[in-house]
This record gives sequence, C-alpha cells and structure tokens, in this order.
Amino acid sequence: MSNITSETIKNSLRHIIDRDSGADVVSSGLISGIVVRAGEAGAKVGFVITIDPKDKDGKAYLRKACEDQVRLLAGVESVTAVLTAQNSEPIPPKPESGYAQPRERAVWNVTPVEGVKKVIAVASGKGGVGKSTTAVNLALALTQKGLRVGLLDADIYGPSLPRMLGLTEHSGKPPAIVDGKMIPPVNHGIQCMSMGFITGEEAAILRGPMISKTLHQLLRFSRWDNVDVLLVDMPPGTGDIHLSMVQQVPLAGAVIVTTPQEVALMDARKALKMFEKVGVAVLGVVENMSYFTDAAGNSIPLFGEGGGQRLADEMDVPFLGNVPIDMAIREASDNGTFYKGMCAVSYKQISERLLAAVR
Repeated sequence: MSNITSETIKNSLRHIIDRDSGADVVSSGLISGIVVRAGEAGAKVGFVITIDPKDKDGKAYLRKACEDQVRLLAGVESVTAVLTAQNSEPIPPKPESGYAQPRERAVWNVTPVEGVKKVIAVASGKGGVGKSTTAVNLALALTQKGLRVGLLDADIYGPSLPRMLGLTEHSGKPPAIVDGKMIPPVNHGIQCMSMGFITGEEAAILRGPMISKTLHQLLRFSRWDNVDVLLVDMPPGTGDIHLSMVQQVPLAGAVIVTTPQEVALMDARKALKMFEKVGVAVLGVVENMSYFTDAAGNSIPLFGEGGGQRLADEMDVPFLGNVPIDMAIREASDNGTFYKGMCAVSYKQISERLLAAVR
C-alpha cells in the first residue's frame, strides 16, 4: 500500500463534482479526516464528507460516488466514507448565556446503516408505559406484512428484548462475528441486537461516553440482513442515548408511546418535543393500556380516556391508535412467544398507519 497516501486520495476525489456548486469535493472543502491503514490485501481508506444539514437528501449521492472513485485506485482494499451534516454558521451566543464564543452546531452522521432501509425510534420519555411491548408487537405486525424487520435494544442499562423475543438462550453469549460484524440472533422472523446478549443478567455499568460508543457498535457493527424497517427500542428519558441515536443515524422518524393519564403524557410530551428540536419527524402517538374489557364486555378505562389523542392533537402529529390491556400480552412478553390475541388487530392497524406516515 506504499503508493496510497492522503494526497493520492485527494487527487482521486478531485474527479467527483458537487452538482450544486460545480466544483470538485476537495476544492469545496467537503473532504476531511482522510485515514489510510494497512490491510491484508491493500490499503483501508476512510474519510469524512461534511455537508450542510439542509442538503442531506440532495447530496447523499456523494458518499457512494466518492467511495466508488477511490476503489478504482490500485492497491485499495476497502473504502469507508462517512457523510456528516454540520451547519456552516455557528450558533450565536445568547446575551444571557455567558458564553464568550459562539457555540458550534452539532455534527450529524447521515450515513445510512448498512443493510437497513429505514430506522424508526420507539420512545416514551417515561418507563412503564409498555414501550418495549409496543416495539416488539409492531415488529411482529410488520413481519406479517411481508417486511424484513430488525429490533435494536437501545436500553443499554435495562435490555429486555432477548426475553420478549424468546432469545434468552443467547443472553450472556456474545453473537457470532463474521468479517468484523456481529450476526443478530433471529426469532419470529425478527433480527435483534441487544446489550443483553453480551451482559446476560449482569448489570451494564457504563458512563455516558461508553454508552454512546456501545450504541454505535450495536447499531453499525451488526450485520443487518436486508432489513426494511429497523425499530429502535429507546430507553426512558431524553438523555445521552437519545442524542447519540439522532446524531449517529438518519432516522426516518419516531413513534411516541404513552398511556392515557397525565403523569405519562407529561413525559411523552417532553420526548416528542425533543425529537422535534433535533429535526426528527414524529410519525405519531400510540396510546397503550387504553382500557380493559370486563366479563360483561364493558370497557373500563383504568388510566383515563383519550390522553394519547389529546397529545397528538396538541402537538399536531398523527394519532396512530390505541391498544387495550390484555393479560395475554404480558404472558407472551414473559415467555417470548408470538402474541396473537385481541390486541393483534390494534397492532396491525397501527403498523399500517405507521408505514403510511413513513412513506
């Protein structure tokens, strides 16, 4: 690889023209962070393409064009280009903020996840509202529509998807690695990756920076197999993992799960506003545990009525539907079996509205 240098890469990339400016990507200042490392059969090349966030859709072609161009060089074994988005203008300091210098805007990685077409976050802002149950059953409903579905367990501290998908035999047993990537275990037709496969029943004791790194590895170092929709089961809150997710992957949108009572709606509202602030489309609200049906067939709204619809109306986002309480869901989740009870119709309808929203 002695003939492959950063200058060699730059000269090659000068052949790639930015359609908007008419200038090459090197002269335009879009290329940075060129790295050349020795591989088994040649040079492993990596570099960063930085664009303005408003151009992320129109300039997505640059990543493939640049990678293909560098692959033409003799002696190159592999090429990885990371497309990031960063506003050209810094955020001016507010007079009351006390900042002496303007703050730099966040950098967003808009490089698609390999093997995945669309990534959708399932969030709630609050624990205990059935977010993971909703994510699993939406995944099951999507597989019934013939889609290839993946589930990423982003709750690093409290991973529950291995049990809910009947994959406990993989808990504490790190997935097989092929060509440097983990192979997600599969059950019910759903590809799944979770910290639970690595830690098992042990607690994950990690600080914030390690959480972000772990999420990155689970997301981008898994060999997703032609996944149409990857649902990400987010942890409660609006912390490090949420910010890392929106920075590391171009999300197709987010689904907010809540129960009808105001205590849950307060946190769901915060989660919804967080996604809006970082530019992620909110695809809709799902109201879980809306009611249960007694022996006489009466609907009993244990946690109040209409909270999810009110939240959707207030925030001007779609209401995807509600899901009643069914003991069989709890049993299916605990046992990792395919739920086919009374709520399956609700999940089917919600999945159809979700697909309509994301398309």
